[in-house]
Amino acid sequence: MEDDEPMVPLTKRIKSFWKTRLIHMLLSPVYRLYSWVLWNQIKNKPVPQHIGVILDGNRRFGNILGIPSHKAHKKGAEKVEVFLDWLWELGVKVATLYTFSIENFNRKPEEVHEIMRLAKLYFERVLTDERVHRNKVRVKAIGRLDLLPQDVLDAIKKAEEATKDYDNHFLNVAIGYGGRSEIVDAVKKIAQEVKEGKIDPNEITEKTIEVHLYTNGFPDPDLIIRTSGEERLSGFLLWQSAYSELFFCEVFWPAIRRIDLWRAIRTYQQRHRRFGK
Repeated sequence: MEDDEPMVPLTKRIKSFWKTRLIHMLLSPVYRLYSWVLWNQIKNKPVPQHIGVILDGNRRFGNILGIPSHKAHKKGAEKVEVFLDWLWELGVKVATLYTFSIENFNRKPEEVHEIMRLAKLYFERVLTDERVHRNKVRVKAIGRLDLLPQDVLDAIKKAEEATKDYDNHFLNVAIGYGGRSEIVDAVKKIAQEVKEGKIDPNEITEKTIEVHLYTNGFPDPDLIIRTSGEERLSGFLLWQSAYSELFFCEVFWPAIRRIDLWRAIRTYQQRHRRFGK
């Protein structure tokens, strides 16, 4: 979802690497203390039941480290598994991850192919992932799935079928997704039902639209997190995010830390949600 950026020169990357290592060594005790303080600030307060995440910054992360985009995307995919563990440990019920937008199909074919390959791999991994089954996580893909390659669709169907009876946690993977497209698709379905006489146009309400969205059956997100420092939703859950709290994190997605999530949770807990009242 981010723009292409030129590769950082090698010498600059090396200097940045050693500078980061040095800073990490010096601040490690401070980091542990900060983590302890942060955890004690959030552990006894309500956590969001539905968190949406815009996974942004894979390519820029790769540029800084001097690794190709396919390896950067792999790092991002690996971080998803870790991040979900953090959410489940906190007791978050629903997670919706924005992994690939409709606009992302306009990227270079080789990059799109690599992302689709990773998607297929990780949906297939659901079948044998002990953590998914232990935590009873229902997996669902949302978006214009007809745009996806057939092998990815097959992997999605198998993952959804294998987890369809779980209800402890819910994982929505937004892939081939666009917020405007979701609303357009909902309107088309409603128009068809009006045409068939199933819906009276005068009785259409917000609820009518909600039940025709991809996320039907799930509560609206309490909190939406975006990594990489960008401060926009980029079409993510446009209808559902009307009253969501937003948290923009400077770190690129593959480098997100547990304390970044905890800081987002703390910010959410500190806000007074009025819902327009």
